[in-house]
Amino acid sequence: MSKEIPNISFKTQYPEIKGIEIFLFEDLIERKDNLDHNPEKAHQLEFYMLAFYTSGTMQHLVDFTWHEVQENTIVYLVKGQVNAFNFKKNVKGFIILFTEEYFNERLNHLPSDAVIRLFTSHLFSPKIKIPESSSVNNYIQLLYKEFYDEDDSQYNKKNIINYLYNILFSKLEQLQQYQTFYLKDSGKLNTFLKFKSLLENNFYKSRNADFYASELHISYKHLNTICKEIINITAKKFIDEFIILKAKRSLINSSIKSTQLAFSMGFEESSNFVKYFKKHTGLTPNMFKKLHD
Repeated sequence: MSKEIPNISFKTQYPEIKGIEIFLFEDLIERKDNLDHNPEKAHQLEFYMLAFYTSGTMQHLVDFTWHEVQENTIVYLVKGQVNAFNFKKNVKGFIILFTEEYFNERLNHLPSDAVIRLFTSHLFSPKIKIPESSSVNNYIQLLYKEFYDEDDSQYNKKNIINYLYNILFSKLEQLQQYQTFYLKDSGKLNTFLKFKSLLENNFYKSRNADFYASELHISYKHLNTICKEIINITAKKFIDEFIILKAKRSLINSSIKSTQLAFSMGFEESSNFVKYFKKHTGLTPNMFKKLHD
């Protein structure tokens, strides 16, 4: 692969407002040719992003899947996800970027459900449809206005932005509650999140759901039931999807060879990794890499 996918770090023209920035889609489209990366090509984010489409239709890439978006749609991404835009001239809206540090600072001021719904990418679609009756649009416009308002002191500006951020994400959580199933059983959700954490730390040791059920001190059947209720797929399918996504990100983010990647992901033979990857994607690892050259 001649060029690795860019890892985009948080950069702002307004360092006095630390950790967050908001700007118009129109501005991004206008200056896209002057950026150090092409926003229409796959790139990995080192920050969180929320894109609010107020008019027009286009496609938005999230972790190698293109999503159709239109007026009054929000797309959100967490740190580490792969992003790209398919710009159209009629598209308008807002883009909010914020760092992991900023998110962690605001964490204690956000409802726990908002954090789970918006920032556990495996649980829900990255798209939220905003009803016309919702005040989300108003709060985003207020956030934009306050961000660029030069009349207030920087101290007041920072506080106002923080409060608007909290209100906005509380509103979005409220919408998620009605647009997706509601996670009422906190015990099952906590078990799933523990399973996800175990997988993130042990995927190279085991791809077997029984292993994770044993680590959680529950039966395989119970783990499977929890996964089906929380994410509507089996524990094994979740493991496979996690590993394939991690492999895809690794393949396009470095010059690592399939053989090296296979061993780093716990495959004893590179041929087994190639078969596994092709079984779940229909492509060999090299074919996948070429798609993103």
